[in-house]
Amino acid sequence: MEQHELSRLTSAALARAIDGDMDGAATAIVEIGRNSADGFDVYAACCGFAEAARKAMVTLDGGTPTAHGWAMRPVEDDDQVDAPLLFARRFIIAYANNDEATALALWRAALFASHAEYVASVASLLATAARLVNQAARP
Repeated sequence: MEQHELSRLTSAALARAIDGDMDGAATAIVEIGRNSADGFDVYAACCGFAEAARKAMVTLDGGTPTAHGWAMRPVEDDDQVDAPLLFARRFIIAYANNDEATALALWRAALFASHAEYVASVASLLATAARLVNQAARP
């Protein structure tokens, strides 16, 4: 897939998710997956979602990570987090901390899980990024 088209679809997926249109977001992600020669275009889209989440975290946290790097804020019922949400949170933090090896390893683990788990993991990453962007946009 050409870089321009990948960027357009990644932006479209994120914009639709931010607006709460998860069907539209899913359509854009599916198109990325279908047009990817090697599957890594979905990884690149995930990095795009994580970059939006990182920028939102900078806004929310004043641009200051902890002494050990970025960490995801605890949420209620953290012990009830399902695997796709755990993937999303870990991927965002690995990306925000410039830990490309961990981000890629997380993505590959999701890729080689069941198809349903992979789809749920990518969808959870997109939804988490959209939620953070929406939180950062609140006055």
